[in-house]
Amino acid sequence: MTTNHPLSDEEINAFGAELDALRNRVRADLGEKDARYIRRVRSSVRLSEAAGRGLLFAGFFPPTWVGGTLLLSFSKIVENMELGHNVMHGQYDWMNDPEFHGNTYEWNNACPSDAWRHTHNYLHHTYTNVLGRDHDLGYGVVRLFPEQRWTRFYLGQPLWATIQALTFQHAIAVYDLQVPRVLKGKVPVSELLPKLKQVAGKVGQTSLRDYVVFPALAGPNFLGVLAGNGVANVVRNLWTFGIIFCGHFTGDAEVYPPSVLENESRGHWYLRQLGGSGNLSGGPWFHFMSGNLSHQIEHHLFPDIPAHRYAEMAVEVKAICEKYGVHYNVGPFHRQFGSVVKRIFRHALPNRPEDAQPAAGVAAPPAAAAARATAPRQASPAQKLDDTLRRLQQWLDSTQPADASAAA
Repeated sequence: MTTNHPLSDEEINAFGAELDALRNRVRADLGEKDARYIRRVRSSVRLSEAAGRGLLFAGFFPPTWVGGTLLLSFSKIVENMELGHNVMHGQYDWMNDPEFHGNTYEWNNACPSDAWRHTHNYLHHTYTNVLGRDHDLGYGVVRLFPEQRWTRFYLGQPLWATIQALTFQHAIAVYDLQVPRVLKGKVPVSELLPKLKQVAGKVGQTSLRDYVVFPALAGPNFLGVLAGNGVANVVRNLWTFGIIFCGHFTGDAEVYPPSVLENESRGHWYLRQLGGSGNLSGGPWFHFMSGNLSHQIEHHLFPDIPAHRYAEMAVEVKAICEKYGVHYNVGPFHRQFGSVVKRIFRHALPNRPEDAQPAAGVAAPPAAAAARATAPRQASPAQKLDDTLRRLQQWLDSTQPADASAAA
């Protein structure tokens, strides 16, 4: 594995210039083949949804119910990831086709597109893995890095993460409401109400379609369609949760203090995107079903380049990283997701002294977090509980694969 080492300003500038050149070369090559690709994706989404819903109308007859549910799951996944997500990034704005314009596309998801464009397109991609600035770090309910402040709420985060995975589209829809901050008086209610109205409208629209309209159209097969729609939504939620959490919260992922943004050059920005992202290895179908977010590194380096180009760009990005000794985080899904699960369990508990020691190439934790991690524990009624939880974590660590433990 290539390891990070400090780069000089000249090296950082040259590193950024090589990535800029790659981006400009691919962007200049965009054309009809890319337009045909996204139109075929759109057609596959429509056909698979129509076929899936048609089969589900046959009721609980196992072959048609299973086939219909799988086709509807496929349609929802591809629409959200390869079509909606990538179009809303503006990857096809150059086509000047209103159907594929990033500022107007409305996807088939409970999260309103305008809210997603603000929280994801702007906040997440601008402040990737910057503490306090990137709200996608755990989506407000999961603690994944020792630099994040610990509270007893996080003791239950294995359960919170499971609920979040099962209901991921709704979790994404509501987390930007910042309800806890509103309850604490840090965000005025006047800011909550317009967002709440928008989210309630989109949740109501998608729920009405899947759980009322289409089941009602099926008449006596109401329950079969209702169940198929529900399972398809859960399949889509679990798959997108897995892909997205593997994109930023694997064992090698880094977080940064807000001070990293001061005087950040283009080269530094590229390095931060690399440190905060991770790729998944796999075949063409795996990459397609992930919306090519399995190439999360390339997506964060070049968010406005059509994602189906990332596989070819990844070869050159990896070579550039090797040239400059920059770590390129990639691994199979089972290993990357295993390291995510380990983070969820490990950081459900308070920091241990070793959590304050940054790994090579990792940004130093904020002073306050380091102080919390290294400060001697005060005797308290919770000490016994802390000791029990620490022993539980030691047992969890001992059950992890050796390579995953080393990575973390």
